[in-house]
Amino acid sequence: MSWAELAAATLENDHVRLRPIGPEDRESVHDIAMDPVIWRYFVSLVETEEDFDAFFRGMLADHAAGKRVVFHITDKKTGRCAGSMSFGNLSEADGRLEIGWSWLGIDFQGRGINRWAKYLLLEHAFETLGAERVEFKTDQLNVQARAGLRNIGAQEEGVLRSFNPMPDGRRRDAVYYSVLRGEWTWLKDELATHAKVTRPGAAV
Repeated sequence: MSWAELAAATLENDHVRLRPIGPEDRESVHDIAMDPVIWRYFVSLVETEEDFDAFFRGMLADHAAGKRVVFHITDKKTGRCAGSMSFGNLSEADGRLEIGWSWLGIDFQGRGINRWAKYLLLEHAFETLGAERVEFKTDQLNVQARAGLRNIGAQEEGVLRSFNPMPDGRRRDAVYYSVLRGEWTWLKDELATHAKVTRPGAAV
């Protein structure tokens, strides 16, 4: 079974439930996606119904093709769709994949949902898929996303300058982060106990 097939599982804990995206999710995703603020640092904008149709079709198409594994996130406290995250850039031969395409509706930000969802994805990547490296990237200007990645213990690795064009015409500088298999044991314990993540040897 390929990584794309093995990765497409339902993952859950007491806080969130992640399952592969499906056509039936259109309405629940639409309910929270039509806010331009969410897409400020994304490579595409969702401002109109046509934008949303293209965005949602793209998620389904990528998932069906095995290009990425797209997850629908349910906030268990409210029972509502909270957003989406994906596994992508699946390089099984190298033991490497990316967690990204991550977004949450405004009402679900700052409530720990990002942390718990990424916890489940990291756990699945290392303990089920057998990944050696999980990587993340974000816009250098996206202070909130960068803080979120530090909050889950991801190591900042560097900036790839002029990485890709953005809808407003600027060229994005992308910051890369990663978590390695050897770091997962201690990191898992800290994330599971709500502790502030401090990397071994880091100044405090």
